[in-house]
Amino acid sequence: MSYLPYVIGAYAVFVLVVLWDFLAPRLQVRRELRAALLRARRERRPADDAERAVELSR
Repeated sequence: MSYLPYVIGAYAVFVLVVLWDFLAPRLQVRRELRAALLRARRERRPADDAERAVELSR
C-alpha cells in the first residue's frame, strides 16, 4: 500500500494555501490603494471645476 498520491496531494494543497496566504493580502492592498486614489481624484475634481460651475436657475 503506497501513500504517495496522498502525500503529493497534501503537499499540493499546502503549497496552494501558502501561496494564497501570500497573495491575498497583496491583492487586497492593491485594490484598496486603487480605490483610495480614485476616491481622492473624485473629491479633488469638483474643486477644480468650481470656477467653471454655473448655478442653475429655477
